[in-house]
Amino acid sequence: MHQYRTHHCGELNEKNVGEVVRIAGWVQTIRDHGGIIFIDVRDHYGITQVVVSDNEPLKETVIKIPRESTVSFLGKVSKRAQETINPNLATGYIELNADSVEILGKVKSPLPFELSLANEAREELRLKYRFLDLRNEKLHQNIILRSKIIQSIRRKMIDMNFLEIQTPILTSSSPEGARDYLVPSRVYPGKFYALPQAPQQFKQLLMVSGFDRYFQIAPCFRDEDARADRSPGEFYQLDIEMAFATQDDVFSTVERVIYDIFTEFSSWKVITNPFVRIPFKEAMLKYGSDKPDLRNPLLIEDASEVFNKTEFNAFKNKTVRIIPVPNCSSQPRSFFDNMVEFATSIGAKGLAWLKVDDNLDLNGPIAKFMNDEVKREIVTITGAKSGHALFFIADNQKEAEKLAGLVRNELGKRLDLLEKDVYKFCWIVDFPMYELNPDTGQIEFSHNPFSMPQGGMDALLKKDPLEIYAYQYDIVCNGVELSSGAVRNHDPEVMVKAFEIAGYTLDDVQSKFPALFNAFQYGPPPHAGIAPGIDRMVMLIANEPNIREVIAFPMSSKAQDLLMGSPSEVTEKQLKELRIKVDLKADSK
Repeated sequence: MHQYRTHHCGELNEKNVGEVVRIAGWVQTIRDHGGIIFIDVRDHYGITQVVVSDNEPLKETVIKIPRESTVSFLGKVSKRAQETINPNLATGYIELNADSVEILGKVKSPLPFELSLANEAREELRLKYRFLDLRNEKLHQNIILRSKIIQSIRRKMIDMNFLEIQTPILTSSSPEGARDYLVPSRVYPGKFYALPQAPQQFKQLLMVSGFDRYFQIAPCFRDEDARADRSPGEFYQLDIEMAFATQDDVFSTVERVIYDIFTEFSSWKVITNPFVRIPFKEAMLKYGSDKPDLRNPLLIEDASEVFNKTEFNAFKNKTVRIIPVPNCSSQPRSFFDNMVEFATSIGAKGLAWLKVDDNLDLNGPIAKFMNDEVKREIVTITGAKSGHALFFIADNQKEAEKLAGLVRNELGKRLDLLEKDVYKFCWIVDFPMYELNPDTGQIEFSHNPFSMPQGGMDALLKKDPLEIYAYQYDIVCNGVELSSGAVRNHDPEVMVKAFEIAGYTLDDVQSKFPALFNAFQYGPPPHAGIAPGIDRMVMLIANEPNIREVIAFPMSSKAQDLLMGSPSEVTEKQLKELRIKVDLKADSK
């Protein structure tokens, strides 16, 4: 018989009744029922109930075993009494009558938190004792789910003739994007490697190298602040690049993978392919965001022109957005006051509102500033009916869009309007190639500088830069951005012109992106790609509000690994080898 176990804790059933077996796992609970002791033993696969009844020495030993200690029980499998059957467990029809126990690993101090109540413990404590936190069934299952999702993704990509290729982890610092994590070189004092923010340039170089379809479950490193949907430090993405590919080719490939993965691992409904495509400008107008949650039925309307005709100075010559909400006018005054409070908390100067009565007249604090003609126009623009409430945001265009989007989201949550148990995907397309920096008045890239402008060189030469669209796209699910992607600008002449409009010289392009620019002199194919985030996909499928619940060993919100104690100090010897001096006084100035 095996030294530790003949069966795992989720395996035994009625077919094993009468067999002498050995199981091993962690002591989850110990219950003394009038001289009969019941022990739930848990391993990776499940739970088995162990019973100790007639063996007094064994009972004395078992009752003293601390919970979460590791044990191995030997005994005979028996059928449970009818009244003790647990149909919710795979092993719920049997129990193990123990003859002996071996303590394999004893808990020697009190548990820092109750595993069953881990979600109520401080996050810092959970992360410090992550090895215990991961024993919690829900979190444990999330990590198992993550593994299965990655396995399935890998199979699907290979089935579609994609080649898995690993790209370097130590590379050069990038002048674009977020902050790099830098790694000092011992061999080349004063010089640094950088951990890749993404394999972007490498995967484009693979296309130039003649590979047709590349993918990688790629680790990426960015020195960014944490959010609920973003882990600081590192994350993983399904990195994809395709040669001789159009935007539509990328969409059809990604939609197939995404649809299959979400339907395979979730019981929620997934909208049918193809996913809806929403131009960036339309998204910002209707949803106030380029990450719209389509489960929310509320749409934003523009009323700027209407108020330009009035003498209502709070709205005149401003971008005015209205959010019409049906069946809302009966809400108590406190609801409206709370929404105003929310709007001011996110930076709005205020939030005006009106109610629509049975005669389609508008009533509320700002109604006195509107004549009948303006009221009629507002009703027409919004399609308002009796019972509607209208919420108004007025500011410059960028702020009005953003604030209206946040108010729309909050209204959807507070009124419980979001469609349940569904994944609603969309593509955001037609991003502007450039935008105007409000502080400097200079034209800058608005999204991805390596994207192909729609219209190519002709558009760059003849159009107003602020009217040029790029072949850039985001895929969004339920208000969460899964990925950005683009058709790449593979023509060096078009690339140089595109960068020139944004204030870069030819020397800038050659010095900042030497490998890519050089490779594009040697017959680059048209190519396109994207990189959906693995962590965010798992977070959505697991229906977790925080991304750290689907990562085995995440950093804290302060970018600390509390389990391993990093970032940490290093020895003076290590610093000398790297020719580095640490100046902590600089931070205090």
